[in-house]
Amino acid sequence: MNNVADNPQAQLSWVGVAKISDMRSVQLAGGLVLALVGARLILAAIMPLAADEAYYWLWSKHLSAGYYDHPPAVAFVIRAGTILAGDSEFGIRFVSVLLALPMSWAVFRAAENLFADRRLAAWAAILLNLTLMVAAGTIIVTPDAPLMLASAFVLFFLTKVLNTQQGGWWFAVGIAVGVALLSKYTALFFGVSILLWLVLVPNLRHWLFTPWPYLGGLAAFAVFSPVIVWNAEHGWVSLVKQLGRARGDAFTLQYLIEILPVQVGLATPPIFVLGVAGLFAPTYGSRPARVLLGVMVFPLFLYFLWHSLHARVEGNWLGPIYPAFAIAAALAVEKIDWHGAMRTLIDISRWLAVPLGVGLFVLAGLQAAFGVIPLHRDPLARLLGAGWPALAADIEAMRIRLGARCLIVDNYGLASWLAFYLPQTPVVQINERLRWVNMPQPASTLFADRVLYVGDADIDATDMLRSNYARVEPQGELSRRRGEVIERYRLDLAQAIKGDPLDRTRPLELPER
Repeated sequence: MNNVADNPQAQLSWVGVAKISDMRSVQLAGGLVLALVGARLILAAIMPLAADEAYYWLWSKHLSAGYYDHPPAVAFVIRAGTILAGDSEFGIRFVSVLLALPMSWAVFRAAENLFADRRLAAWAAILLNLTLMVAAGTIIVTPDAPLMLASAFVLFFLTKVLNTQQGGWWFAVGIAVGVALLSKYTALFFGVSILLWLVLVPNLRHWLFTPWPYLGGLAAFAVFSPVIVWNAEHGWVSLVKQLGRARGDAFTLQYLIEILPVQVGLATPPIFVLGVAGLFAPTYGSRPARVLLGVMVFPLFLYFLWHSLHARVEGNWLGPIYPAFAIAAALAVEKIDWHGAMRTLIDISRWLAVPLGVGLFVLAGLQAAFGVIPLHRDPLARLLGAGWPALAADIEAMRIRLGARCLIVDNYGLASWLAFYLPQTPVVQINERLRWVNMPQPASTLFADRVLYVGDADIDATDMLRSNYARVEPQGELSRRRGEVIERYRLDLAQAIKGDPLDRTRPLELPER
């Protein structure tokens, strides 16, 4: 049999097949990504709204350079969606879901730039979209969707710096980092990652002695500066709240055992195996490429590992590592020559990645939307607003019957759900007023007559209400349900106001000054 290398015609034929194969891989990847985004759009329309989504929706009605909890990107994402699709569950989530498309493109191009392999790049885009982190993190609108998008572009622009050696790409890196900072303060870790990359790769250290990385840093600062100005005007409240999480004044092992299983689930197990294998098998590709993937993952992961020794780490907080993690998983699939038991493990993970990723996504989506598995105290039903439309209608009927001018509550989630499902009814959170500094302050006339308090049925709010109202009359309880009771709420009619009902003291969750 003739060797392909010795037969130019056969070699040309083989190259043609390889190109077609690569093109087919890209087409399949594009088709699967579009199908997954389409499925997310359907779920976005039928899934109940989470409390935080309703909260960020209220932000979007009063756009600002900053908010109590986070920078403003999520509010702008929601505002764009509601302009296009209205004030509905679908409208709130519409643009967030679509962010997966440019995110996937950036990951594809970054992988292609690092390893010059379009099939590997196609795998990276597919595996990224099969993670529950991306699926849930784009359907349920939080700051994580724009942050993961910006993270993908930070990685892509760094690969352009690597491949072109043109200093101008540092401006693009800086702008992408700035946009990431407009999403979440976690993006500060990109500075650590980039510095480590330049220091750990000898042939990149020359950048440290040029103005380009520093000009990129100035570009990031310029994009982020409105958030700094907003914080300066509001007592640095947002930065204090978020950076205060980093305190190490307590030690516990309680949360350490949570962080890894949660990430295995959010990555989906076979993709987690592939990603870890790709990160810990530096036997393929250039050193700059391998180190770049590592520094985009490990600094943030190690920080949150340390954080878990002091407080709970929410799974979505590691969202920024997923673009690089997906490329590492694709590297394990396509380029590393595994042997023995590892080869078997990688082969099984590769074949399970797509069906299990799709299956888990569909199951989680159906459970969130319809509760197809009858779970006692279903955590998804509790997290999302299952049963809220009917409950809101019952609360509104009682308010009208009692002649109350407004609804008052003492937690932001309840205030946000009520505001979304009862858009014509005044709803006021009477405590933690720093959360609402960008919104018009409620008129004092709202509280002058009767108000209806709605709160957790297990918390007796009578004393709190009597500190501001002469008469407080319990009105019983209402529940939200999806089959079984999800949550119970007590209602109290308060009247004859004695003073200012708004508690303007510093929220308890803020660190002490």
